[in-house]
Amino acid sequence: MTRRTIVITGGGRGIGEAITTHFHGHGDRVVIGSRVDSGLARDLGERALFQKTDVRRAAESRRLVDRAVEWSGQADVLINNAGFSGWRSLADIEESFWDDMIDTNLKGTLFACQAAVPYMSAGSSIINVSSLAGKRGSASNSVYCGSKFGVNGITQSLAKEVGELGIRVNAVCPVYVRTEGLDAALRGSQSPAAGQEIESYMKAFAASNAALGRMPKGEEVASTCYFLASEHATAITGQCINVDCGVLPQ
Repeated sequence: MTRRTIVITGGGRGIGEAITTHFHGHGDRVVIGSRVDSGLARDLGERALFQKTDVRRAAESRRLVDRAVEWSGQADVLINNAGFSGWRSLADIEESFWDDMIDTNLKGTLFACQAAVPYMSAGSSIINVSSLAGKRGSASNSVYCGSKFGVNGITQSLAKEVGELGIRVNAVCPVYVRTEGLDAALRGSQSPAAGQEIESYMKAFAASNAALGRMPKGEEVASTCYFLASEHATAITGQCINVDCGVLPQ
């Protein structure tokens, strides 16, 4: 496979770090867009670049993609990973909470796609990191679920729109993947962990919900993204694929 340029929003930490490392490890160039520089691009060295990016601002998403093209001459794969989760009951949802969640998870996804598509050619790919919460609702999670249902809708719509250009658009829908961000969200007073020790909550959730009796790892989400961006998935587009160890068989 010819060396590609992979643009990854939120690519410096958590699931994004696993995705960045996986693609880089297979010989691709990676461009990490994030509000904070985790140092991952520096650690990876050759074929890695950091660009400060706040996906809540469409202009910064455009600059991220422009910078990738200036650096490498191309933008072959866009992975929209930037996002965050948090639980709030209906009565406690503030407009600022809505705006931050929707702007990051949903607006950020759409406008990064808008920025990338003009540079893409046949064989290029967009992969949106959605969530199992984009397929089923849960208590005190309406804003996050709404944002991820929207990501899945964008995925399906754009697959129809840009398919004639030979560009494929898919999403991955993980269930809980242990990251610092997830742990912080689960420590919230309205999270389903309800004050439990997080490790205990995760084990109990996996035992009662997952067919495999465990939760997925970031590396497993990354390898699914890599497959979807590969020549082995050229007939797959418009799909929102669960990476959930069988929590929601479909």
